[in-house]
Amino acid sequence: MVKSGLKELIGTNISLPSPPAVAVQILNTVQKDKTGMKELADIIATDPALTGKMLQIANSGFYALSSKVTNIDRALSVLGTNLVKNIALSFVIATDFHDKGRDDFDFDGYWRNSVTAAVSAELLIQQLGIKDEDIFVTALLHNIGMLVIYQQKRNEYLKLIEDRHLRQNQLTQSEKNLFSFDHQQVGSVTVENWGLPRHITEPISYHHNPEDAAEEFQATAYLLHFADRMAGIYTANECAEQVRLLQKDLAQHYSLSPEQIRTLLDLVVEKSIGILKAFEIDPGNMKPYSQMLQEANEELGRLNLSYEQLVIELKEAKEKSERLAKELIDANLRLNDLVNTDGLTGLYNHRYFQDQLKKELDRSARYKSPVSLILFDIDHFKKVNDTYGHPAGDQVLINIAKAINQTIRPSDILARYGGEEFAVILPETNISGVKVFAARLRRCVEGLITYYESEKIKVTISVGGTTFDPEQPEVTKEVLFRTADRGLYMSKDNGRNQVTILATENAPAP
Repeated sequence: MVKSGLKELIGTNISLPSPPAVAVQILNTVQKDKTGMKELADIIATDPALTGKMLQIANSGFYALSSKVTNIDRALSVLGTNLVKNIALSFVIATDFHDKGRDDFDFDGYWRNSVTAAVSAELLIQQLGIKDEDIFVTALLHNIGMLVIYQQKRNEYLKLIEDRHLRQNQLTQSEKNLFSFDHQQVGSVTVENWGLPRHITEPISYHHNPEDAAEEFQATAYLLHFADRMAGIYTANECAEQVRLLQKDLAQHYSLSPEQIRTLLDLVVEKSIGILKAFEIDPGNMKPYSQMLQEANEELGRLNLSYEQLVIELKEAKEKSERLAKELIDANLRLNDLVNTDGLTGLYNHRYFQDQLKKELDRSARYKSPVSLILFDIDHFKKVNDTYGHPAGDQVLINIAKAINQTIRPSDILARYGGEEFAVILPETNISGVKVFAARLRRCVEGLITYYESEKIKVTISVGGTTFDPEQPEVTKEVLFRTADRGLYMSKDNGRNQVTILATENAPAP
């Protein structure tokens, strides 16, 4: 198991997601032995979309059943409770963790890799004659830690992934350098918190370094390791070297012949395409490895180039692609800054704040956790501009932004809402926490001195805030903002340099 110290480190830095509600029902039901079979069928049958997907998988070429399965009861009797459970869990989790609304993370690519790894693992145990009814869902979730880290450390993690693609660093080592833990460990802790058994959670911790797993989990860790590499052939670039090393390692570890390995690699594509379509994931231009080899040989024959010429051209192409990749990354980062940040203070702007407030409210409702909002503006800021000039006023805004940026947590979102108005989104913060933070924020600005030319400028702020509690009636971002704004104006009316925290307008007072 992951050591308690590491669990505490992860829990301190990352708010682990809860499992989907249907997944909890499924997990609780299958622990009831025979009495759970009918309940499992009833849970799945209440969701027509899930039922349709289950039957689509059961009747696919992956299982090659002799007769068509037309209902969940039949699927249970033919495939078995454990297999039906794993297929259902796979669909529920993949659907819950598939955010198509974001274009900064390739969710389709992530799930394409995960589903292909799950198919690879299932085919590998069939080839080896090993019985492991949970291998499909284990492989499907082997990289779930990447999604969890992305959701909690979005900007940092996107930069890390881009750097990895550019310099080909090892992802796990880069993660440990940045966070002191990696996605294997986060994934293992996440699924352990969901109540999945150790024979699933432990191998996930070691799928990149299976030799470090405890002896009882090492065989499964190796299966995940090879399944991940097999999926990488079809979901990553520059696969030729990967295939050569994979063939060598499969032959050495499992004593598979070259012919068995080629057949296995071809089957992965054939079986994965059908499963991917059931998951509503575009398989892209996946093709059997034997076809890839044939096309490469035909291309070489047409080119009629010498080995030396090929080496030179490949080297030049690689250098060019790396240069273009770096230029594209730099351009995207600059564009992202222009679109989402304020030119004067470097804080997030009004547009980004609006987007993130809606997303944090949705996340709060989804995971049943509080989120708080603070609005504040500078008292008598017009007088500062009139007395010292607008450049001095700009310096005051810059200094306040820097000071407050140093007081917030990495997960908090600080934005310049407009003019001298600012906003702070505080995830995982209840009404007691927002009161403490708002008071600290007010004192921080009150003690700040801006030196401009020969002048010493001091200002104060008026603060308003509120908290969304997921147990209260549904609250929109408009209601949350309006409540915090009302608190801000109450602070001004009461003499300024004050904090007013209110309950949301349709919630009982705390």
